[in-house]
Amino acid sequence: MTSAFFIRFLALLKKESNQLMRDKSSLGIGLLLPIVLILLFGYGLSLDLSNGRVGVVAEQPSPQSQQMIAGLQGSKYISISQYTNYPEAIHAIQNDDIDAILVIPATFAADSAQGNATVQLLLNGRSTSIAAALQGYVSGAISTAAAIQADRQNAASAAAMVTVEQRMWFNESSNSTWYLVPGLIVLILTLIGAFLTGLLIARERERGTLEALFVSPVRPFEIILAKLTPYIVIGMIDITICLAASYWLFEVPMRGSLLSIFSASFMYLLVSLLLGLTISGFAKSQFQASQIALLASFMPAMMLSGFVFDTQNLPAAVQVISNILPATHFMTLIKTLFLGGDDWALWLKECGILLVYALLLMAASTHSLKKQLR
Repeated sequence: MTSAFFIRFLALLKKESNQLMRDKSSLGIGLLLPIVLILLFGYGLSLDLSNGRVGVVAEQPSPQSQQMIAGLQGSKYISISQYTNYPEAIHAIQNDDIDAILVIPATFAADSAQGNATVQLLLNGRSTSIAAALQGYVSGAISTAAAIQADRQNAASAAAMVTVEQRMWFNESSNSTWYLVPGLIVLILTLIGAFLTGLLIARERERGTLEALFVSPVRPFEIILAKLTPYIVIGMIDITICLAASYWLFEVPMRGSLLSIFSASFMYLLVSLLLGLTISGFAKSQFQASQIALLASFMPAMMLSGFVFDTQNLPAAVQVISNILPATHFMTLIKTLFLGGDDWALWLKECGILLVYALLLMAASTHSLKKQLR
C-alpha cells in the first residue's frame, strides 16, 4: 500500500516537474520575480535624503557668507550650486534642477556681527517629504557653521544665531495630496494602458481567432491601429475622470493649462497602450502577457519613476534604469504642469521623448504581428 502510494506520487511529481520545466513563464516568474522584487525594494525604496540639491544666492559676497556656504558644503547630505543672481536660481528650481534656494542677503555680514542674521530658504514643495528633510539638513548645517564661526571669533553664543525664514514653493500648504495625486494619474494610465491592451493579441491567439485576421487582406499596422483606437477613447475618458477628481475631489491646484496637461497625458497613454500591445504580440498566453505587463510597466512606474521616492537618492545604476522608463519622464512633466504651471520647454522635451517611445513601440508591435504572418 505504501509502496504503491510512493510510485503514484513519484510519477505525478515527475509529470508536474516536467510540466513546470516546459512552462518557461511560470519558471521565470517563480525564480526571477523574487529577485526583481528584492532589488526593486532594496534599491528603489529610500525614505532618506542623500543628495539634497541647494542653490545658493549670495547677494553680497563676504567672508561670513563664504563661511556659511562652506558649512553647507561640509554636509554629506547636501550638494551646493552657487548662482550669481536670484532669477537664475528661480529658473533652476522651476526646471527641477535644484530642490531649494538659500538666499543670503546683502546685510548678512553686518547682521551676523549683531547676532540677528537672517537667511531665506525657498523649498521645492513638489515633494513634501524631500522638502521637510532638506529643511532639517540645511538648518542644521547653518547652525553648525554659525557656531564654528562664532567660536573662531570668540563671540557670544547669541551672535551665533542665524534665523532661517522658510517658504514652500509650488505647494504652499505642504499637503502631500498635492504631490501624490498627479503621480497617481501616471500609475493609473500605466496600469490601464498596459493591461487593457496587454491581453488583446494573446487572447485572440489562445482562442484561435488571430488566424482569421492573418488570412484576411489587412496589414499588421492596420490591425494595431484598429485595436488601439477604442482603447484610446477609453483612456481619454479615464484622463478626464482623473483630472476632474484631482481638481474637485482632492482640490489639487491645476496651474498648467488643460491643453498642456491633456496633450501630455495623451502622449503617455499612447505609449502605455502600445507597450501593452507589444507585450501581447510577443507573449504566448494571456497569463504570460499579464505577468510581463506587471513587471515591465506598473511595478517600475510605481517604484522607480519618482512617484514617492526621489530618484536623485537612488544609486547611479538604478538612476539610469529610472531615466529609461517612460513613466519617469511623464511623472516629472505632470507634476510640473499641475503645481508649477506651463513650462513649454519641459513639455517639448518630455513629450518629444514620449513620442520616440511611441514610434519605437509601434514598430515593435507591428513586427510582432509580422512574425505571425510568415
